[in-house]
Amino acid sequence: MKAKTAFGKNIKPAGEVWVWVTGVGLAMGLFMILFLLGVIVWNGLNYFWPKRVAQIELAEDGRTEFRGERELFGVVTMRRSLTVENLSPDDADLVDLAREDPDYMREMMVYTGNRDVFATQNFAFLIMGDIERITHPEELMVLERTEWGNAIARPLELRLGTGEVISAGDPGFGDTLRRKVNEVRDRRSAIQRIERREMGRINARINREDLEIRYLRSLDERTPVQEAELERRLATVESLREELRPLELRSQALREQQREHSIAFQLVGGIERVQPLGDIVNFYLPNQMNLIQRAGWFFFKIWEFLTDYPREANTEGGIFPALFGTFVMTLLMSLAVTPFGVLAAVYLREYAKQGPLVSAVRISINNLAGVPSIVFGVFGLGFFIHEVGAVIDQVFYPRMVAINTPVFGTGGILWASLTLALMTVPVVIVATEEALAAVSRGVREGSLACGASKWQTIQRLVLPASSPGILTGLILAMARGAGEVAPLLLVGVMALAPSLPIDGMFPFIHLDRKFMHLGFHIYIVALQSPDTEATKPLVFASTLVLIMLVVVLNLGAIMIRNHLRKKLMSSAF
Repeated sequence: MKAKTAFGKNIKPAGEVWVWVTGVGLAMGLFMILFLLGVIVWNGLNYFWPKRVAQIELAEDGRTEFRGERELFGVVTMRRSLTVENLSPDDADLVDLAREDPDYMREMMVYTGNRDVFATQNFAFLIMGDIERITHPEELMVLERTEWGNAIARPLELRLGTGEVISAGDPGFGDTLRRKVNEVRDRRSAIQRIERREMGRINARINREDLEIRYLRSLDERTPVQEAELERRLATVESLREELRPLELRSQALREQQREHSIAFQLVGGIERVQPLGDIVNFYLPNQMNLIQRAGWFFFKIWEFLTDYPREANTEGGIFPALFGTFVMTLLMSLAVTPFGVLAAVYLREYAKQGPLVSAVRISINNLAGVPSIVFGVFGLGFFIHEVGAVIDQVFYPRMVAINTPVFGTGGILWASLTLALMTVPVVIVATEEALAAVSRGVREGSLACGASKWQTIQRLVLPASSPGILTGLILAMARGAGEVAPLLLVGVMALAPSLPIDGMFPFIHLDRKFMHLGFHIYIVALQSPDTEATKPLVFASTLVLIMLVVVLNLGAIMIRNHLRKKLMSSAF
């Protein structure tokens, strides 16, 4: 819109320039967010897509070789250009070679697997100018194993426990191998069910009895009642161990069956390996897959990733314990932060006399939102664990204190949830206060004029009308708390927790247990793995799942908020 001066000239209003500046800033911010999300989504989903396996032959007179061989199997993961600054002194002559062939200044990174045979690293770095030929033979197979990562090889034969040998060239080789691998997977599930559920319940009871026995034996003098209790608990432990023996025999028999069948395959250089099928998690022939088969394998791997347990120090397998622990911790945090934040905001807005003291409290609350999260972790360690947890143990678990075995006096999911609730409570307080202030004053005065008390007015009119704004604060709190890692390092998170915080054993919800968290899982895989280059795709996949979990939790809260908005059209929200 243009305005005219007294001389008739058209000029732009002064504020219109800043409108365009803010619009450009918003566009740049959205572009950066979408670009970051796009990178995470692309790399995260690419982790599950089955990629073709290449057979790479290197030139005889070339500079590079693969562990003494001129041939290798692997998945090409990246191609990049080399620069003079990145070359070592031994590779300085690449510049002269590049004048004749530009490929000598380009490098290819190939995922080779087979860490148990060649080296601990999963990748080979090849000069493009030394590559003579790249082919994709259909018979190349990827074997997912319980240890040492994937094996990429050419299958030779399947050796059954009956002595029968099925060659890889036989028509029934693939179907028989698939059937045997499925049988192995079913037995592995049966072993896990026996060891984690049935044996786990008995071992948990044995551990509880052992703790009581340790306490009774630690006493200098025992009364006759305590002597009788000690004998009874010893007998109980012996009875439980008797129940355990048949389960151990069943598990051992199943493990022996896992090694009945084996597969022989050939690696580069003619190296032959024999792998028991009990060590094979799955297999596929990527060079024989069509688009539909690849898509089916893609969705299968996503489901397996979300529901399976981790393997090999979290570098293989799924993320179910970390996903479940993150969800439970965020839910507990939300249940803790909402009532405390809402009650504090109601008191400050509706009951407290406005003055310097209340203003100081509000300033303090706003400053708390800017405190580094690790400070809250230190507070949670000192207050919740060393003070509150120690008192709970002394009151309710004196026997555990006597044998120096804390229950709540150590890190756990309860203290982690309360620590994050304390960290996010300023967000809820500020959002709730704004929501309460937006409720019309006439609503309060009309209720009071009809004879309702102040609390009845707040309870039945003000809080329902401000509930959409309260949920907005909860959404912001969940979004921040779900991704925090630093405080959790001090109050209960583990790289690999032995059990879930919620399971089928009484009392079913174990608030004292340590847990796994997706954020900490990402940190461990990204920075503590022996081969960070190999785990980079897993980092992107785990990050994508964490973002999706936060989005799902927020969408649930947003749907509830929108439902309340429709019911409360008179609200300012």
